[in-house]
Amino acid sequence: MIIDGKKASAALREELKEKVSKLKSTYNTVPGLTVILVGEDPPSKIYVKNKEKSAVEVGINSEVIHYPDNIEEKVVLDKIKELNKNDKVSGILVQLPLPKHIDKRKVIETIDPSKDVDGLHPVNVGNLSSGYDSTIPCTPMGCYLLIKNTEKNLNGKHAVIIGRSNLNGKPMTQLLLKENCTVTITHSKTKDLKAECKRADIIVAAVGKPKLVKADWVKKDAIVIDVGINKTDSGLVGDVDFDEVSKIAKAITPVPGGVGPMTIACLLSNTVECFKRARSN
Repeated sequence: MIIDGKKASAALREELKEKVSKLKSTYNTVPGLTVILVGEDPPSKIYVKNKEKSAVEVGINSEVIHYPDNIEEKVVLDKIKELNKNDKVSGILVQLPLPKHIDKRKVIETIDPSKDVDGLHPVNVGNLSSGYDSTIPCTPMGCYLLIKNTEKNLNGKHAVIIGRSNLNGKPMTQLLLKENCTVTITHSKTKDLKAECKRADIIVAAVGKPKLVKADWVKKDAIVIDVGINKTDSGLVGDVDFDEVSKIAKAITPVPGGVGPMTIACLLSNTVECFKRARSN
């Protein structure tokens, strides 16, 4: 089974469109998403453009603030503080990566946690780890929804996460723990990655190594979620050898067309939820 991220994303966006329409009739206003983009990184520019387009499609007000590479850190931080106070802005996202002279941690911690649609503020990270309500990072949330669409009951499943990043690996672990999975998080220092994967009912690969996961790493009937996007001479490929693994796995996400579309849909969902929480307080 090929897990169709485009189809799942379209369904979620349609659901969000209805939610935004109802919010507009209730509050006479709609959620607003502001993205800050620093520099000219081509993948970031494409990603931000797609975010803006998707936001408009579901009825969310979208704004992109684009600064040059050499912008002072203070200007970015001051803009975030200004947006924190703006009632028309439900969600703030600062596109990563940032130029080296801008402190990523300082930027993330300046965003009001209630407007942190990326779910990276320490308050949201802590709440997720503690099992409390929080804004969940978009990519792991997308992965989680695709897994749940494939297998409703994850109770007791053994999940192996490849990669321990704050963006995906760590929050993914928390989401699967909440589903009563037994979770193994692996990384570059893991001694026998193949052996760990071979035991898994669920594999989530997010390390940026083309076709790392081979067919003999995967047991029959495993669910394989490929977060990797790697440019190669033969085009875009994931961290999983799709052609090989798709013959073994119960279900697998393609690259492109798997996790990517869900990441943007989950960002829009987070924006709507931030809007709703602000209005209910």
